[in-house]
Amino acid sequence: MSTTIDVQAATKTFLAQTEGHLSTYLEACVHCGMCAEACHFHQASGDPRHTPAYKLFPIAKAYKSQKWPLNWLGLGRKITEKDLAEWEELLFDTCTMCGRCTQVCPMGIDIASIVGQARKAFAAAGLGPDDLQAAAVNSRDNGSPLGLTPQKLVDRLEWLADDEEVDIQIDKKQVDVLLTVSSIEAMKYPQSLSAMAKIMNHAGVSWTFSTKGYESTNFGYLAGKPDIAKIMIERLLAAAEATGAKTVIIPECGHAYGVLRWGAANMIGRELPFEVLHITEYMAKLKREGRIKLKPYTKPMTYHDPCQVSRRGGATEDARYLLEGFATDFREMSPTGNNNWCCGGGGGVQAMSRAADLRHKVFKLKMDQVEATGTKTLVSACANCRMTMDESKTHMKWDGGLESLVELIAEHLDDDAA
Repeated sequence: MSTTIDVQAATKTFLAQTEGHLSTYLEACVHCGMCAEACHFHQASGDPRHTPAYKLFPIAKAYKSQKWPLNWLGLGRKITEKDLAEWEELLFDTCTMCGRCTQVCPMGIDIASIVGQARKAFAAAGLGPDDLQAAAVNSRDNGSPLGLTPQKLVDRLEWLADDEEVDIQIDKKQVDVLLTVSSIEAMKYPQSLSAMAKIMNHAGVSWTFSTKGYESTNFGYLAGKPDIAKIMIERLLAAAEATGAKTVIIPECGHAYGVLRWGAANMIGRELPFEVLHITEYMAKLKREGRIKLKPYTKPMTYHDPCQVSRRGGATEDARYLLEGFATDFREMSPTGNNNWCCGGGGGVQAMSRAADLRHKVFKLKMDQVEATGTKTLVSACANCRMTMDESKTHMKWDGGLESLVELIAEHLDDDAA
């Protein structure tokens, strides 16, 4: 954390965010507390400070200090260094921006979006977890938060192509589809990349990866740094232009999907020249068109809905369409779908080492959900969720298994089907 806190920069950024619809949200809260029951952090810790509505305090204070008649009378309470220092941890460490609180809010307040906007003010003040800020800077300077440079990407893809005997396209021109990656997949779960390639080849898709723009995870957005967020989006735009792709596929990464599909056009000030789909949506499309055939998966399993893909992304049913007729012993957990509990690592929380203990407590909610189904196999379509739960699984000594939906689909492609 920076030793110098720029209160003026934070206040200015807070006020800039309240000039639009956020001011309506700030006026609407009736302090009912329903959001507390919906928040995984509050449920796991019991700490009243983890109530989602409580996270509105800094931006609400800045907004109300400028309202008449308080501003006219000079009675508006200004944001202080103490406020920013206290709320910095709450805004970053205890909110994954999953949107579950918004679903239960009787006033429809989108607390997740407010937290995202508020993080910009904290970053402007010189605040924010060091590891999260470093990930954003690394994305800008080296191409990805984990240092996956273009050459390292090529090396990794060439290794996968040779090791798994799969044709992987790189920087191919005049294709229909551009595949992107998350560095978590490339560095920790590389088989997810070869799995996507296998599915594209099986379906006869014209596709490629691109070294001009490949990292889909946008740590600029997560860290509250809109300048870096825009750079990451522009790189994907350049890659799509260079390859001619009219469809850009987000891999198993929830926040990457949310930022590019729903936020990118507003960030860069113009419409995207391509369609954005999550890999789950695209696989479902291929299945509907009869372009992929699957051998049955017979083991008992349940599915974890990534928040940004399902609850905030609207693609809840695509995963279930893929599992229908494929997973012969699929068991829904409770709650499920748009009401499913978050993994605890979204919103950049996975990248914050200081938040590890709280993430592990949140995982207990997921463990209980899975075990209530009578299965030990948990499948998801987000590498960040997978890594978060992998780490907590080890910490909690849980004997359950974690699987990638993309990898499962690729492993069960039926090349002999008519």
